[in-house]
Amino acid sequence: MKSLFKFFVAVITIFTLTNAQDVFKFETTYVKKNATGEEKFINIALINPIQIFPESTPITGLRLNLLYGKNTTVKGLDIGFVNHTTSGTSKGWQFGLVGLNDANFTGFQDNAVNLTKEKMEGLQFGVFNYAGSMSGVQIGIVNYSQTLYGLQIGILNFINSGGQFPVFPIVNWSF
Repeated sequence: MKSLFKFFVAVITIFTLTNAQDVFKFETTYVKKNATGEEKFINIALINPIQIFPESTPITGLRLNLLYGKNTTVKGLDIGFVNHTTSGTSKGWQFGLVGLNDANFTGFQDNAVNLTKEKMEGLQFGVFNYAGSMSGVQIGIVNYSQTLYGLQIGILNFINSGGQFPVFPIVNWSF
């Protein structure tokens, strides 16, 4: 049994050493660079700053936030208890308890509380939805948008500037 174990360890070691170039090629081929730094494919966070990559790193792929994760942008799937992005445009599907975007978001925000401070394009679905500038649909109990090009469906719907009505129950719109 020990000799079989040693054999497998030797095979894995040889395989790793002979394929090390391919591993490094993968890293240089699939890690993109942008103005804010290297984009990483995956990030896992317990609570910021206890996460694989620091908050200044953009993520393209998957971010899993066990309690609270914070990065500049996420493009892809953003899942967690509290999902926080700080700049640029995040794109994809954000799912959790709280989705907080200090800048822009494009895609589907599916949190109990959705907060996009600047431009939101797509669908916000939650108990409370907020967008600085909304292009798309907000579905929730309370929906609030500074400006809206689209539709709000919920108990209370607020449009601060423009819109058919500044406050309207059930449905509100602005086209």
